[in-house]
Amino acid sequence: MDFTPTEEQEAARELAGRIFADLATHERLRAAGTGTDAELWKALCAAGLPGAVEETGLLGLVLLLEEQGRRTAQVPFAASCAYGILAVSRHGTEEQRARLLPGLRDGTTVVTGALPAPGTVASRAEGAGGRLSGVVEWVPWLRDASHVLVPDQDHALWLVRTEDAAAVEAVELTAPWSAGRLVLDGAAGERLGGRAAHPDVLAAARVAFAGLQAGVCAGSLARAVEYTSVREQFGRPLSTHQAVQLRAADAHMDTEAIRVTAYEAAWRFDEGLDAAGAALTAAWWASEAGKRVVHAGQHLHGGMGADLDHPVHRHFLWGRQLDAYLGCGTELLAELGDLLAKGDLS
Repeated sequence: MDFTPTEEQEAARELAGRIFADLATHERLRAAGTGTDAELWKALCAAGLPGAVEETGLLGLVLLLEEQGRRTAQVPFAASCAYGILAVSRHGTEEQRARLLPGLRDGTTVVTGALPAPGTVASRAEGAGGRLSGVVEWVPWLRDASHVLVPDQDHALWLVRTEDAAAVEAVELTAPWSAGRLVLDGAAGERLGGRAAHPDVLAAARVAFAGLQAGVCAGSLARAVEYTSVREQFGRPLSTHQAVQLRAADAHMDTEAIRVTAYEAAWRFDEGLDAAGAALTAAWWASEAGKRVVHAGQHLHGGMGADLDHPVHRHFLWGRQLDAYLGCGTELLAELGDLLAKGDLS
């Protein structure tokens, strides 16, 4: 097992870090409100970063999403890469890849997915063409998407154009993810992949969003360290107090646990090994430890942490939203337990 980034992965991460640092500033994020930063998305696509995921794999995507999470940048990078580029490149037909990948690379096509969060109520009509009906209460970045990946009752994956949906209703989440409520009423669907597509895409999405959580937590902790180093209490910096040091140390260990489990799951995925259990483990750490880290980051800011306009509050909102999106810790543990009971894990 080797998590050392390749030259290509490291170059992509450095480029993404510079772009996010330049454009995902606190002022720009505040101006964007709950919408997507179109200029930032255009810059990322012009730099070729979504397309680079085809070469750098899921581990490369995790590294890029860490940089996004550090800045809580409001772009559909995770969704369009996990549900679009990786899904189509791995499970699409030759015709689908030729038709969809160019737009996914340049950002003119954006795909999101009605998974991994539970609650999808979609069914497929009988016949050669897929016809889907049902409601998905919230889908991240749906308002930005041209397509949405929807599983049916048999866990087959269908790519549906958002313009063919009966309704896409704006939904405001804890984090500003341009989410929407998806209503399907006999919408035409395009089948993506075979029986193996659903578990593969689900594992990739869990790992990708766990990587995003690792970045969110790292950003929250970095802000807390900076704040406690300059904020004084009783004539000395808060960072010199043992209680502060211990809370920050616990948050650091949790953040590293999220990162390393995401790296392991991504490495297994890229190597063609069974990654279902590793993806669940990464998602559990991202859910459970992620909550602890963003709460600690806010707590270490004292009264400033309660300021809705303070940058650390954005990390808190993202951390809690990612916890909900990944399925919450108890749900993930139950699924992991089922895998263990079936003997599907070595």
